[in-house]
Amino acid sequence: MAILPFENDTNRFELTQEIHQELLKELPRALGVTNAGEDAADAVVQGRIVRYDLTTPLFRPGVEADRVDVLQRQVSIRVEVELIDLVENVIIWDDRTLTTQGQYLEEGESEEVGRIEAIELLVQRIVDGAQSNW
Repeated sequence: MAILPFENDTNRFELTQEIHQELLKELPRALGVTNAGEDAADAVVQGRIVRYDLTTPLFRPGVEADRVDVLQRQVSIRVEVELIDLVENVIIWDDRTLTTQGQYLEEGESEEVGRIEAIELLVQRIVDGAQSNW
């Protein structure tokens, strides 16, 4: 199986490498396949990172009337992904709206914590989708 780096439509260029590394680490193990170059592979995983959003799902009014205390932030990543059987030339599985979220506490944690969680969930959903049609 060839796992190609995802195209990236966001301004968060590190996502391409972070998602690719996690896919390389988890997908072959979970599916029982080996990594191969695209020219030698029987199947390929490819995709596009469509969105990266940072939101504030948990906050409360601050002590001052014009202030808000942020308690938690959320990272959302949306991708389009497909698994293609190169031998039969068919799409085994695809998802055009795969979205995951990762949370982190405003106080004491960084955005990276939420991003890592969102990427791990993203890869798990790709594994689940691939296994459903494998």
